[in-house]
Amino acid sequence: MALVGELMAVLDASLVDTALPTIQADTGATATGLQWTHAAYALALGIGLITGGRLGDLYGRKRTFLLGTDAFTTASLLCTLATGPASLIAARAVQGAGAAVMIPQILATLHVTFSGSARAKAFGLYGTVTSIGSVAGPVLGGILTQADLFGLSWRSIFLINVPLGIATVLLGHRYLAESRNRHALRPDLLGMVLSALGLLLIAYPLSAGGAHHWPWWTFTAIATGVAALVGLVFQQRAKTRRGGSPLMVLSLFSNRPFSGGLTAQLVLGLLSGLFFMCWTLFMQQGLGLRPSRATIGFLTLAEIAGAWLAMAAVARHQRRAPQAGALLAALALAAFHLLAATYGTGLSMTAMALPVLTLGLGLGLIGAPLTDLTISRVGDVHAGSASGLFNTATHLGIALGVVLTGMVFFTHDQTATARGSEVVDAFTATLPYVIGGLLITWALMFFLPRATPRPSRL
Repeated sequence: MALVGELMAVLDASLVDTALPTIQADTGATATGLQWTHAAYALALGIGLITGGRLGDLYGRKRTFLLGTDAFTTASLLCTLATGPASLIAARAVQGAGAAVMIPQILATLHVTFSGSARAKAFGLYGTVTSIGSVAGPVLGGILTQADLFGLSWRSIFLINVPLGIATVLLGHRYLAESRNRHALRPDLLGMVLSALGLLLIAYPLSAGGAHHWPWWTFTAIATGVAALVGLVFQQRAKTRRGGSPLMVLSLFSNRPFSGGLTAQLVLGLLSGLFFMCWTLFMQQGLGLRPSRATIGFLTLAEIAGAWLAMAAVARHQRRAPQAGALLAALALAAFHLLAATYGTGLSMTAMALPVLTLGLGLGLIGAPLTDLTISRVGDVHAGSASGLFNTATHLGIALGVVLTGMVFFTHDQTATARGSEVVDAFTATLPYVIGGLLITWALMFFLPRATPRPSRL
């Protein structure tokens, strides 16, 4: 049941990708509105994950998981009822907050329940579910949007969460086991405020600045956001010295594999947020594919195959497995860049097939091993905090990647309604950033273990 919650959260992050052009046409959303339809969910999720992990440690992971699932399901219904961009973005933010309470309990439960080879298999299954969600999301989003069931159009992509959420809560009450950290203290409210304020003051100017020609307030907001995050670090250190319960367990960052893997996951999330939104617009508005057909160009089953291959490879090859995936994905995108630059709007699905399959295989090789190798040496006592931090890196990276489309993609494609060669040129100009980021991710993975990990005493 816990993995069903993960599937819902991943589906909801990717379902909206294929539907973005339809949402824009139906609601009249601007380029910034499109960005925030996606980013509001990911940013609320990224901001709340650390706190969500701590709440699970304190009040019980089963109880907290079910509470988050309730909120996520209710917000999904609100998304279905949204009347315009503003109400949809607000509902997406609430949905992200519910997911932030739900998701950390999943990794934490796997971490404290399994050990050794069983843990590797559990994280492999986690990676497979994540891959299924990321692949099935765009496919399902395209099919539902084009099918226009009951005249709901894009709204049906959110409505499907309601029966899934209800079933997860009912079965979770019956079958999930409770676990908690009995030494956990109360949440750090000041830390929560500083982290949320800092991230919002940085993310919003990055998404809206270009549309307003970068007025003075955007730079002021970014500087204030950075100052809030610096203040957060000092506040966390002071709280730790006083023996309090900080939002972040700073001792985790002295764990070299955890710090390196966390940073790699942040960069990977950023690349995902940047690439998949741009790719959706490229496929539909650049190449003119319909939503359901555009999804054929996504990663199909290759990412799932990569995840299953990684389950066997990581036990023997450790960090070399996800590193091979990063290089494979970078090579695939370099080939895709060459094809897009050469054929432009005439690029065919047949020509894209091999790079797309290679990209999916590479990304599948990264996901599960990176998760396992990053938190494998974290002790059970800090499972919730480590899970919250890792998921924060993922979803905060996605949120920042989406808002960075305003600086990278929409710099070339000035309007959300552009078509044809303008969109192709914008997408082609975006790919070198993604390739460079994958190479940075590959380098960061040298911090991961190269031998079979042993439990930490942290």
